[in-house]
Amino acid sequence: MASKYRPQIPGCIGDLDKGTKYISDADNRLLYANDNYCVFIRKPKIEQIGHTLGYLLAFILSIPATILSILLVFVFNTSPYDVKTEILGISCFICCCLGIYVILPELYQNLFTRQGAPIIFNRKTGKVYVNESYFFNFKFLKNPLTYLHPNKKRIKEYDWAYLQGVVVHNFSRYSRNSVILMVCKPNTYKTIDHILLDPLRVGVGSYFVWGWVNNFMCFDDLIDLNEGKYKTDEELQFKKEIIEGQDWPDWMVEAFNATTHDELADIKQKYNVEAS
Repeated sequence: MASKYRPQIPGCIGDLDKGTKYISDADNRLLYANDNYCVFIRKPKIEQIGHTLGYLLAFILSIPATILSILLVFVFNTSPYDVKTEILGISCFICCCLGIYVILPELYQNLFTRQGAPIIFNRKTGKVYVNESYFFNFKFLKNPLTYLHPNKKRIKEYDWAYLQGVVVHNFSRYSRNSVILMVCKPNTYKTIDHILLDPLRVGVGSYFVWGWVNNFMCFDDLIDLNEGKYKTDEELQFKKEIIEGQDWPDWMVEAFNATTHDELADIKQKYNVEAS
């Protein structure tokens, strides 16, 4: 179906409403939660390893296929010359290039995603924080120069009020869905960014994490803060094992636990961070 967002997002199924009383299941995605913030991973380790191996194999196979298509045009088609062979070789070369263009970002995303690409929701300030590979997104057109910087990250703060959950499908026979957070300009459907919240789930399971986050952000009692890998009183252990050494800015780590907008503003002022 067509999306109301501009630019269009491919595979859009529909919007997800914000509010309480959602059916939710933290599954194995919830890392940690306390009364201020919760943390979800978006790339479980076993899934990341499987995807890395799959895309690595596809990339390796694409190299000889590309070389063969070039040889087909410039070496094997010289004597005698055949137009059909040349067209076939050029077509194969174009397909190989397009394949590499699709495969490489996926390979980079899986190779260079650290700690499951955590996403953090602070319900008292209404802020959302991400630390992820630059390639961890749905953008198709990318600056070719970014491929020279595979470790490039985006570490950003967003406003929950301007994030809209959208379900998209992956166009495969397995009919798996993903939940994307569209970042819109205030009071518009103009998309300025997007965040992958819950990738590739089957059927209704794709709504569970969105439900848990919504219940959390609305202070609903349906959720259990101790459902995660780390219990509520294990914040220091969580930060030591997941946050430290992952390039999170110091101000942002403090902002996870901010309880008011004034407190958040003080933290940003302390670290000379421009207020958003």
